[in-house]
Amino acid sequence: MSLRVVALLAGCLLLAACNKVNQDNYAQLKPGMSKVEVENLLGKPAECSGALGISSCTWGDEQRFISVQYAGEQVLLFSGKGLQ
Repeated sequence: MSLRVVALLAGCLLLAACNKVNQDNYAQLKPGMSKVEVENLLGKPAECSGALGISSCTWGDEQRFISVQYAGEQVLLFSGKGLQ
């Protein structure tokens, strides 16, 4: 293998290891956590929506994600799919 291919593969592995959508981070989520605490753990969400003080934010994609529902600024519920 050429050095360029090895470097590309190493970079891809490093990026995959940095993904914060994983079982370890999911296990740290707790009801009552603030949005700031969740974002410190998971980073900025891929998308958020909400109305009337209830909001939902998602990290990841359709195959692997963490979804957090907030009442005001605190975690109410959370779920995940495809976490490793």
